[in-house]
Order: sequence, then C-alpha cells, then structure tokens
Amino acid sequence: MKAQVIKRFGDPSVFEIAEVPKPEAIPGHVIIQVKATSVNPIDTKIRGGVVPAVAPEFPAVLHADVAGVVVEVGEDVTEFKIGDEVFGCAGGVKGTGGALAEYMLADVKLLAPKPKNATMAQAAALPLVTITAWESLYNRANVQKGQTVLIHGATGGVGHVAIQLAKLAGAKVFTTASSEEKLRIGKHLGADVAINYREQSVEEYVKEHTDGEGFDIVFDTVGGENLDRSFQAAATYGTVLAIATRSTHDLSPLHAKALSLHITFMILKILNKAKRQEYGNILREVTKLVEEGKLQPLVDERVFDFDQINEAHTLLESNKVIGKVVLTNEW
Repeated sequence: MKAQVIKRFGDPSVFEIAEVPKPEAIPGHVIIQVKATSVNPIDTKIRGGVVPAVAPEFPAVLHADVAGVVVEVGEDVTEFKIGDEVFGCAGGVKGTGGALAEYMLADVKLLAPKPKNATMAQAAALPLVTITAWESLYNRANVQKGQTVLIHGATGGVGHVAIQLAKLAGAKVFTTASSEEKLRIGKHLGADVAINYREQSVEEYVKEHTDGEGFDIVFDTVGGENLDRSFQAAATYGTVLAIATRSTHDLSPLHAKALSLHITFMILKILNKAKRQEYGNILREVTKLVEEGKLQPLVDERVFDFDQINEAHTLLESNKVIGKVVLTNEW
C-alpha cells in the first residue's frame, strides 16, 4: 500500500511516499481504509525527534487520529463489521501503525462509530484533542457546575473542545485569544467571556472577572511561559491543567496557593494496552454529543491531501491555525 513515511527525524521535508506492506488483521483489531487524519502537536514532535521514546520504528508511518471505513475484522471482533465508519486516536506511536497510509491496523478498544452527522474530515479532527480535554476537565479536575474555568487558547485544537466540554458541565467559561476573530469564535463555541491576552494582563483580567480571587480551574493548552501565567490566574486551592510541560518553572506559586497541577499526556494510554478501552469509551460519548449537536469540531479552512503532508505540518508549526489541520486521503 502507499504511505507517507519518515526514515529519520527532522523537519517536514523528511516525509516521503513509499510502498509498504498492507497490515493484516489480528485478534481484537480491524483494518481501516483511511479516509482522513489530522495533525496534532505530538505528531510534529515525533517527526522532529523531540519524543523518541514514543516514536515508531523507521520507516515510520505517523499520525494518531484516523477516520475511515472498516474493511477487515480480526478474530473475536464483535464491536464492528466490514463497512462500518469509525474514528479514533489509534496509532502513530511506538508499536503501532499510523494513519498516513491507505490502510491502518487499529485496536478496536481505541475506536468508536463515526458520528453520522460529521464528515470524515470533521471526525478525524476530534479524537486526540477531545480525549485530552475530556481527561483533563472531567477525569482530573472533576469540573463542576458553577465553577469558573479559564481556558487558554480559544481556537486551538484542545482549547476549542475544552470550551465546549466545560460549558456542558455547567461551568462559567472564560477563554483567551489574540485577535477579535478568535475571541468571536471562542464565544460562538460557548465561552461566557473571551479575553484578549495581548490587551489585558493576567492581573487585570483576574481583577475584572473574579474580583482578584482567581479562577477555580485554569487549563493551559499553550505551555512555556503561559504555565506561569496560569499559576498566577488560579484561585487559592485551585486546579491547573496542562498538556505541554517539557519546561522548567518556579513552583512556589503552587505552594503559596496550595494549587493542584495535573498533566495530561494522552499518548500514554495508547502505549498501555490495558488502558486503551478508556479512550474508546470516551469517544462513544463524543459520538453522542456530536450527533446531538452539543459538540462541534473546529477545522481550519485549509484542508490538505496526503500528498501535501509537508505543507500541513508546516502550517501547524507556524501557529497560524484556527482549529485543527486536517488531511483527506485522495489516493
């Protein structure tokens, strides 16, 4: 089969089209004819060699998110049948195949039925970011009705989903962004208040919106220095959620406020086979929410095909994206 592979770590130019063996169905797995995938920061980090411990062996087929059609089922598979449309975050890491190919072998524990009212491209945009937001807000922070939740990055992959999930939980949702367009999108997704972080300091918006008390939950989807700003924005006994913490920080603000810090690195449960079913369960709930019109993916207007993988990775790394960068398989 045809695939985009990398034979070494590097910039987006390392991708090359190659003929690789088509996977064979094994017990508990299905073969998906790949229709679409999306680019996540972890995909660019794996490609760049930032996280070699979770990278597949060379020549490596990358990308975790997949949407497609089941064409083969392995022994003991009862959840899906040939012809079913599915989606999931199902590979592209050590010990698995990725979605940048005509076909992908996937553990059924990591899959769910594709929402009927979503295109393949829309479905492929959802799995990794939605699982990440779900694990962070629901499983780690246990967000409750009436809490104040600040979500950094209104139109980012995780951020745009987090706004919607926090709102579904009954929280009062605040979000940050850098432009009027992004602020407008954040409010459209359900944020009660959208804050331009270039025009207001943390101290200013904490004073304006919380009388200086801080937010019950702060979700940092950005990383770097923004984690320090998240500590500053959190209320005493508050919770900070983070997904990008490969950096060094002064933790004294956590001590001063008795904060809780929770890190979500969702790839770990793909690597741990005993934990995989948790993701399939989350995605089945996601399917219901999408079909009920309660959750929607935000897809960047520039959609690529698999021959344009270099451009897709370059765009995501430019930080000039609104929502998710999606690729459809035209092979």
